[in-house]
Amino acid sequence: MKIICLIVLVVCLDARLVQADDSIGAIKKINGAATLVREQKELKVKMGDLVFMKDVLKTDNTGSLGITFKDNTMISVGPNTVYTIDEYVFKPSEQKLAFVSRISKGTLHFVSGSLTKMAPDAVKVKTPEATIGFRGTRCLIKVEDN
Repeated sequence: MKIICLIVLVVCLDARLVQADDSIGAIKKINGAATLVREQKELKVKMGDLVFMKDVLKTDNTGSLGITFKDNTMISVGPNTVYTIDEYVFKPSEQKLAFVSRISKGTLHFVSGSLTKMAPDAVKVKTPEATIGFRGTRCLIKVEDN
């Protein structure tokens, strides 16, 4: 029985380490209420939470949050915002670089990191009306709620 418990513990710890390695960034600032939808589960966002590809971040009318990605790109999500990370790959040694995200409503402040400098064509934010590519360092996006 002790061996089975030990095996289960090792498997659980290993799964958490793999998940941490797959993270693409972390929540560095939070004000008010924000949630994260991951694998069809809605979770309350906490300071230091890891962020993964396909995560959907939502803020209410009092909420805002800041995310820092592995390449030091910084995203600020304003109140009443829905922001989705569709794709994020930062493997410069393998020449694999991509950052595609989407804002459905609300405000987003984008401050580029090294990924934008290394591969500006690989960085895009989609909106309901257009796709924005990044060549510079900062951008503020506002999507009106229909």
